Amino acid sequence: MSISNEAVKALILETLSDADVTVSGDGYKYETTVISPVFANLGKVKRHQMVYAAVNSAITSGELHALTITALTPEEAA
Repeated sequence: MSISNEAVKALILETLSDADVTVSGDGYKYETTVISPVFANLGKVKRHQMVYAAVNSAITSGELHALTITALTPEEAA
């Protein structure tokens, strides 16, 4: 049982609605880049916690096994 890239993106956007989100994955390992102004003045760990919180339901259900996160502000991504 795995989750689609689009479903991972949708979960992140439910929590971080103003974010620009890209997700790639093969059904087991996923990578996401999340660009959002909400990350301003937050450290890497706090940013990752916010993204993990958004996808927690998929992690606890076993649909999402591994997620590599890049979390940036729009300024950092530019």
